Amino acid sequence: MSIWADAATIVSKTLSGDIDFQVVNAYRSNAAWIVFTTVTLVGGFLVYYLYKASPWLERNLERTIVVWSYIIMAAIIFFGVIQRFLLSGQPAWSTTIPPLIFMIMAWYGCSFNVRLRTHLSFNEFRTKFSPKGQIAALSLDAVLWMIFCIVIVTTVSREVVRSYSNFQIVLGTDNTMQWWFLITIPIAFILMAGRVLENLFEDWSNYRKGEPLIKQAVIGGDV
Repeated sequence: MSIWADAATIVSKTLSGDIDFQVVNAYRSNAAWIVFTTVTLVGGFLVYYLYKASPWLERNLERTIVVWSYIIMAAIIFFGVIQRFLLSGQPAWSTTIPPLIFMIMAWYGCSFNVRLRTHLSFNEFRTKFSPKGQIAALSLDAVLWMIFCIVIVTTVSREVVRSYSNFQIVLGTDNTMQWWFLITIPIAFILMAGRVLENLFEDWSNYRKGEPLIKQAVIGGDV
């Protein structure tokens, strides 16, 4: 099949939910890069405009997911320990589901912290750059983060489809599917793409206005 035929197969079959061997092979082809590069970029812009329309979501969406993921994960572990040592037994899934929830907490937290710019950014050096040097460095950040988002959305989407087609179940459960957790990763990175665009547009706005470009990042701060 041609790359465009594979791309059409990915889109049509995924939307219809008809995942078969042909679809899995299409996901493995280079067509997946075309489809999910588009999905990441378009999704990023949709997230950007959604956050502009709803400041509450911008401030709280990822943080709410992180907090509730932490609460659920901690509760499962806490009651699992009690059941193990006081009731001589614990559910088998109490040791397999918490790592998957931690994965959700970590990636949505990463998306929020991209907006806060608490990643490694070498601000001590960048503050010594001229405004043109600073905007160039910040724009490079945006390009690299967007490439990272595209890579993760594409590669993990392949794993989601593979898990779905193989009916992979979370160990220790009877009917909890692994893809339910895996699919949250591409969504998190589409949200991250929206955060990257937020930062990029804010940086260029500040540059045109002559305002400071490099600011002190605070972990756990507000957007």
